[in-house]
Amino acid sequence: MIYLDNNATTAPDPRVGEAMLPLLGHEFGNPSSPHAAGRVARGALERARAQVGAFLGAKADAVVFTSGGTESINTAVRGALAAQPEKRHIVTSAIEHSATKNLCQQLAREGCEVTWLPVDSGGRLDYAAYLQALRPDTAIVTMVWANNETGVLLPIEAMARAAAERRIVFHADAVQAAGKVVIDLETVPVHLLSVSAHKFHGPKGVGALFVRSGLGLPPLLRGGGQEGGRRAGTENVPGIAGLGVAAELAGAAFPLEMARVAGMRDAFESGVRARFPDARFHGDPACRLPNTTNFALPGRDAQGLLAGLDRLGVACSIGSACTSGEVDASHVLRAMGVGDEEARSSLRFSFSRLNPGEDVQAALAALEQAAARLRGDGLGH
Repeated sequence: MIYLDNNATTAPDPRVGEAMLPLLGHEFGNPSSPHAAGRVARGALERARAQVGAFLGAKADAVVFTSGGTESINTAVRGALAAQPEKRHIVTSAIEHSATKNLCQQLAREGCEVTWLPVDSGGRLDYAAYLQALRPDTAIVTMVWANNETGVLLPIEAMARAAAERRIVFHADAVQAAGKVVIDLETVPVHLLSVSAHKFHGPKGVGALFVRSGLGLPPLLRGGGQEGGRRAGTENVPGIAGLGVAAELAGAAFPLEMARVAGMRDAFESGVRARFPDARFHGDPACRLPNTTNFALPGRDAQGLLAGLDRLGVACSIGSACTSGEVDASHVLRAMGVGDEEARSSLRFSFSRLNPGEDVQAALAALEQAAARLRGDGLGH
């Protein structure tokens, strides 16, 4: 299989699995236990906390382990609201991941006011409109650092500084950004930041929330006193150890590996343009992740192309969401002004550092073959 759906999930680095195996076997202690087995587990936990902190340019004690990006985002947003009951206004963007979008829609039903900032045709946010949206009753700004469909980057550092100047809590969803762009929380003044291990070659079901020192954040999950009282529940020690190793490896691989990944992405896009002159690419080409490309092949059904590529051993994704068997045009592409028909004809290819260079030409050949078969079946034109 040629795996080019790395924004959905990544293959675990073999070294991640090696770090996890002992903790799935004989080193099975509970990190809250006072005996030797517990101390071994606690050591693995704190080692991973230091690794994740170093990866983010943060102190280890600012790292709270969670089950992944969705829990981290919910903890950040609901926690900021709970800590400031007099403030019920949220600022976010129209291109957020569903973890944020659906949460904010639910909070609106619960009585919060949500400002959804629009983007232009390149997926870029209007910074002046952002400044105007900030109000005295704004409890939190929550913004995606890198959009998962187009790879477009938002100006997180500038936005966070503006929020901090107004004493507004700022949360960055860095789930897609981590491992692909530099994140240095010594210089980027976000209050909260979410990451998920499986997006940078770690295990699924584990993530982290950075909580800046001095920020009072009530826990989302209540129970025991784990994670310094910030997240109840016995920690997923094997997964956390895998997260720590994945963070360390991602930090060591950057920036050389991401430059190589960007080269593969650019070569792939050149090949698409050569084979499909009518291809329409989505997103700001100058300010995006190094691994992501999103484009439409007009008149060709994306689901048909996806199925054809899958038969040929190429994994990618479509720029739309499927719910109960019905395909809805991507809310991200629609926010960028892309019509429903074009949005439903869109594909996303996302590379990683584990992709060899030969995947580019093989994927292009498969895409050309899948498109030809689709025309032959009468499903495209």
